[in-house]
Amino acid sequence: MASSSGNGDGHGDHGGMFGHVDSAFGFTIPARHARGRLVRIGPVLDAILSKHDYPPAIERLLAEALILTALLGSTLKDAGGQLTLQAQSEGGVIDLLVCDFKGGEMRGYVRHDPERFAEMPIDPSLFALFGKGHLAITFDQAVTGERYQGIVPLDGGTLAEAAESYFSQSEQIPSLVRLAVASHGAAGHVAGGLLLQHLPEGEEGRDRLHTRLDHPEWEHVHALAATLTPAELVDSSLPFDRLAWRLFNEEAEIRVLPQAGLSRGCRCSLDHIRDVLGRFPVEERANMAEEDGLIRVDCAFCARSFPIEPATLGDPQR
Repeated sequence: MASSSGNGDGHGDHGGMFGHVDSAFGFTIPARHARGRLVRIGPVLDAILSKHDYPPAIERLLAEALILTALLGSTLKDAGGQLTLQAQSEGGVIDLLVCDFKGGEMRGYVRHDPERFAEMPIDPSLFALFGKGHLAITFDQAVTGERYQGIVPLDGGTLAEAAESYFSQSEQIPSLVRLAVASHGAAGHVAGGLLLQHLPEGEEGRDRLHTRLDHPEWEHVHALAATLTPAELVDSSLPFDRLAWRLFNEEAEIRVLPQAGLSRGCRCSLDHIRDVLGRFPVEERANMAEEDGLIRVDCAFCARSFPIEPATLGDPQR
């Protein structure tokens, strides 16, 4: 992938063709064996949230989950690959949160108990929402067909802390995750995030970096990245390259990757749903039909309903 280096003045292509929101920006710090991703979403986030009538606390949680999904999904080298993030609990106020990323398109939703949520404090903790839950992150590679999934307890007070726990336990890679969300009323939302990781060197005669969470190289870049503020993450006027240089200006070189656009995308379609229903026996389709004789399939992601007449599905496909 093409790269360029920071030149110390913090200037350059500030946002490129994508602007400073609804895009992902990657960079590496070669001398520290570190890589990072910065993501910021605005209109994409509002488009997803507008399909649901979530309370503010759940909107914020979903916004953070979408940013985390974009941070992880934008690391996929396979353009057709997919990243799915799920946070699930047994008996929690929220029993399921799902987000996914494919080809720069994102979607997400939260399934919760409105009555129980109404009894929650204004700013509930992650434990208050999920109780004893777990976080699952799945990478699907389109080219090779390989699937990798990591599952860890939903630890920590925030989703960012849970993600750091995931990388520590499942990936064994030192990682820093920062997520921030700002609501501007009628002007909409802006959410931003940073993922910084220390990559394993694996050179003969040296420790693999992912086995040393206290490696001096990692401690150095971690300390610099930890100065990042939520306000900087959600500042849509602050270009990604300038933000990266602001954090790591002590470094001799910062290599930046081409900026990638993000969009809202739901893959539900009438043709796909008809294809799935067409595989069921005629008797089962009849049981699916409601009183008016139609089968209605709802998409949890985009809140659309697809009414289908069973008689139009034809013979079951084998």
